[in-house]
Amino acid sequence: MISSIVVGIDGSDAADRALVLACVVAKKFGATLQISHSPRDETVAYAAEAISGFYVGPNTVHKEVLHEAANRLVEKAREDAIAQGVDSVEIHVGQGDPARDLLAVAKSVNADLIVTGRRGLGDLGAFVLGSTSHQISKQAHCACMTVP
Repeated sequence: MISSIVVGIDGSDAADRALVLACVVAKKFGATLQISHSPRDETVAYAAEAISGFYVGPNTVHKEVLHEAANRLVEKAREDAIAQGVDSVEIHVGQGDPARDLLAVAKSVNADLIVTGRRGLGDLGAFVLGSTSHQISKQAHCACMTVP
């Protein structure tokens, strides 16, 4: 039985597909969907541009813009999940490393499944340390699904 699902989002197409699949599974099992996002300058700049329609370069992103864009991103994801028929949706906005934050959320809610996109908007460090989805699959204590 799957009762709690954590999905990581960052504004990328892969994360959008991960959210859709997580919603399908959550709806099928009546699971609570935990939407998690850890804002980073490079990912929030991209998301802010997509939401607002104007370019926001990483050098111009300030704390309040970062926070506002992160909140808009998770609220839009919550609205999308509810529109797809998921009854129970919670959001989490972390700080710092997305893999660490996702794993912490999964542990705190005793998640049965973590869903991530295969390749999101991660930085150059992902090439050295491994992508968020790779880090999660190595460290998670529950099932993991990586969506292309």
